[in-house]
Amino acid sequence: MAVNINSVYTTVLYILNKEQRGYITPAEFNSLAVQVQDEIFQAYFPDGNQLNRKNQTNSENDTEFFNMFKDVAYKLYPFENDVVFTKDITNAGFIYNGTRTIFKLGDIMSTYTTTVPNTESVTQLASKRDYTEIVRSNLTKPTNSYPLCYTTNAIIAPATTSQLLVKVSPLPDTLTVNCIFIPTNPSWGFGVGTLGQYVYSPSTSVNFELDTSEQTNLIIGILKYCGIIIRDPEIVQAATQEAKQVEINEKS
Repeated sequence: MAVNINSVYTTVLYILNKEQRGYITPAEFNSLAVQVQDEIFQAYFPDGNQLNRKNQTNSENDTEFFNMFKDVAYKLYPFENDVVFTKDITNAGFIYNGTRTIFKLGDIMSTYTTTVPNTESVTQLASKRDYTEIVRSNLTKPTNSYPLCYTTNAIIAPATTSQLLVKVSPLPDTLTVNCIFIPTNPSWGFGVGTLGQYVYSPSTSVNFELDTSEQTNLIIGILKYCGIIIRDPEIVQAATQEAKQVEINEKS
């Protein structure tokens, strides 16, 4: 369940105005919202890696609802999806034609339907240098059962910007990639009231895509930057201390 952006904005304004600390405009808030959402999203990966080490040493709590590694993985589910890439004969590879930005590539599956028997194989991802060396060797040359790939960017008509291109050997008939996408930028949409005030517009707003459990972290993170904008060190200090305490509670 996503976090309502109006709830976050009104809470931030309430905290700032209660102590007469200042005010931030919707444009400023939207910029901070994008930054803080990205920081929280990026932190899932090192946090997950750290918690996974606890799993490996059997020191992680595996009780239902209290396994923090599973909790981090759960928060990433909305951003994970299997994507069928488009075959591009000209470049002898597959391109991503979606509108969202890919953050990480997971399992890459190559499917060969024109061969007997049909084969669906996990494809190993390598660097371009390693790929070139491996495919040139008769001993290590990839097969339908053990395909190899690397990624690059290419300008592919009619697009005018670079697109992600996956080069696979041997070239399969279809390519499916498990991807993690970057969250959509949140935005507090508004109109102007009769008194010149900003009026929340749900139809033009974009909520945070993070899990609802991140609402407190979003508010604290935005308040931290608000203190910098309005030059109030007390807000920065209070928000930073609260963020550290939340992090300690989550990771202890």
